[in-house]
Amino acid sequence: MLRPLSLLVFTLVVLPLQAAEKPNVIFILADDLGIGNVGCYGSDRYKTPHIDKLAAEGTRFTHCFTAALCGPSRALIMSGRYAFRNGATNQDACTDLDAKEIVLPRLFKAAGYATACVGKWGQLPGEPGDHGFDDWMRFNGSGVYRNVEGGKAERYSINGDDKKLADGEYMPDMCHDRVVKFVRQHRDEPFFVYYPMSHVHGELLPTPDSAPGSNDLMADNIAYMDKLVGRLIAELDALKLREKTLVIFMGDNGTGKGMADRATIGGKVLSGMKGTMLECGGLVPMIACWPGKTPAGRVSADLIDSTDFVVTCAALTGAKLRSDMVFDGQSIAPQLLGQPAKPREWVFNQLARMWYVRDAHLKLNEKGELYDMSGAPFTETLVEGPHEARTRLEAVLAKLNPAGGILDQGDGSGRHANKVKKKTKE
Repeated sequence: MLRPLSLLVFTLVVLPLQAAEKPNVIFILADDLGIGNVGCYGSDRYKTPHIDKLAAEGTRFTHCFTAALCGPSRALIMSGRYAFRNGATNQDACTDLDAKEIVLPRLFKAAGYATACVGKWGQLPGEPGDHGFDDWMRFNGSGVYRNVEGGKAERYSINGDDKKLADGEYMPDMCHDRVVKFVRQHRDEPFFVYYPMSHVHGELLPTPDSAPGSNDLMADNIAYMDKLVGRLIAELDALKLREKTLVIFMGDNGTGKGMADRATIGGKVLSGMKGTMLECGGLVPMIACWPGKTPAGRVSADLIDSTDFVVTCAALTGAKLRSDMVFDGQSIAPQLLGQPAKPREWVFNQLARMWYVRDAHLKLNEKGELYDMSGAPFTETLVEGPHEARTRLEAVLAKLNPAGGILDQGDGSGRHANKVKKKTKE
């Protein structure tokens, strides 16, 4: 079913690279990994030397925002469109997206890329192969690591072939091996790999490197995830593909509940976590590294939101976007290439019927509450009374008009469809 489009239209100017400069792209999406879980963002507890090295060799972005839950976040990345346009306002609604919303893999296919999806897919519609992925390995749900002892076996599929996770198999290692196999097979042609990892979504289990009786499985899983990132980069080096490959590493939302209080920076607890509309519900780590192209060691405070990836990849590959759809992103190709750029003036974030627009200093939500963000990511302070920014941010929300788009019909949390209706049907 086609979704109605808003009358709002953005003009997109795409300046494609020369064919010889089109990069391979590997998009690594960590699950439930907030900024307080990554060493180069200042984490007190967690060590991520390989990810930190990727940042040192590329550009680290400090103001990248996405939806605060896994499904809506993935829908933003894949579609380049806000939830009030595509209907991805809650977790359950994401599986009902119109197929036309899965833009990213088709974009790469149209540009002549071999494409692969390896990892978590269950919160998006259909199978990866339905949307332009040539090769895929997917598992349903989240936090799939090992077979369940004495319980229902974990299942996954490879190009539609349904399989059971065997005893002794470790899903993150299997996903890594699949990515490496694809890269080796397509080393002589441009390729795109979407790599939504299992780490570090709960229920956390011991990794192959965990000490017996380990009492910090979060640290173990972050360390193993970091190790897999390092192994993948080492493989690109061995294949002499590093300078031909743009690697993007990003979290899909903030740190999960139960782990957020431990994800401190400088001894301070962050404001918000996964599932909340506070700062660190949607503020995520994002690192881009394309040696020889992306400025090394740069830390950028430019505002980014996850709708930007579709239009950025269009700019990098020369692919054309559909003219009958409104895309909300702004290309960050100039920032990735170290070129002069006009950054976003604001980002928009939504979950269910909650939303806000945020600029570099303040944010305004759907209730009309204005917050001073100068203390972010640790504090956000309600601004009482008149403020010069209110009118400006109100104008942005009025232009977007999220209340006039597809409204959430879920339970209000962004996590589920309406539970009352579900119980009635049961």
